[in-house]
Amino acid sequence: MIERGGGYITRMAAVSPSPLVDAFGRRISYVRLSVTDRCDLRCTYCMSEHQTFLPRKDLLTWEEMLRLSRFLIGRGVDRLRITGGEPLVRKGVLDFLRELGTEVHAGRLNELTLTTNGTLLKDAVPALAEAGIRRINVSCDTLKPDVYRRVTRGGDLSKVLDGIEAAQAAGIKVKLNVVALQQDNRAELHDIITFAHKRGIGVSLIETMPLGDEIAGREAQFVSLKDVLGDLQSFWQVVPAAETTGGPARYYRVAETGGLLGLITPLSHNFCDTCNRVRITCTGRLYMCLGQDDQVDLREPLRADATDAGLSAALDTALALKPRRHDFFIASDALPEHDGQRIHRPARTMSLTGG
Repeated sequence: MIERGGGYITRMAAVSPSPLVDAFGRRISYVRLSVTDRCDLRCTYCMSEHQTFLPRKDLLTWEEMLRLSRFLIGRGVDRLRITGGEPLVRKGVLDFLRELGTEVHAGRLNELTLTTNGTLLKDAVPALAEAGIRRINVSCDTLKPDVYRRVTRGGDLSKVLDGIEAAQAAGIKVKLNVVALQQDNRAELHDIITFAHKRGIGVSLIETMPLGDEIAGREAQFVSLKDVLGDLQSFWQVVPAAETTGGPARYYRVAETGGLLGLITPLSHNFCDTCNRVRITCTGRLYMCLGQDDQVDLREPLRADATDAGLSAALDTALALKPRRHDFFIASDALPEHDGQRIHRPARTMSLTGG
């Protein structure tokens, strides 16, 4: 079942065990699976202060998520990233990760990773290591406790730093995800990168994205990473690096620190040509593109058909709908003139879609 613009279109597709390849020849090997839309923080650029969350009954069960994950692995997905919301707030997530870890240990899944805000990370580290998780992304936009408390609306930075330390002590590689914010951290980005690189932590800087109509003031926070790169290159040698993950980041090496810096630029630079990923929400909605509203319902075939034939048909339909590129747009003098593509601002928040 496909949802477009509030209406529904039903399409049938043949059951196929073939790898997931879209209409533009891109092989989909990477799935970001959200396990909850809930979070223990309320970051100002991500969600409203009094966010309304989904009823728990609407979420896929752990059994359904495990079945769906194993089905995807069978169709050629070799990387799974568990996201939210904040995935560690959902009860039972560590048992779920241990179960998925059996796919890693058996060699059927190349990589199982996690994106987290880090507030609950310290106590979760032993289970993550047991699941075969070798690297995680931690979202952290400032190293100033007062700024962190304000941006997250009450968060405790010390818990995040303790979690990062525990993960590294357990041999789990950490990368920091940092949303560049004109008003809150642009002047601090140099210090964040220095802090991370001294500890062997990579950094990805991310432009703020136009997800969630109710989030006020986001335009004023936008800063183009082209400008940030210029800031950094005024006192550092920041040169393009050969590293690539097949994802949206363009990588640079900072000569003075020796560390790696990724730039994720959905607004100032389109990164879709090599897109190898899709996102599945905690309710089983498959979004082929973060910047589009087209979606395919996987929950219905998951619950209606024990043979997985319905899931295969739904996935094949989704592949045909995956667009060549996203159409993110945000009103800002910092952006180049829009190129005539359809202007689009998805109404859903990132916490609903999955990071």
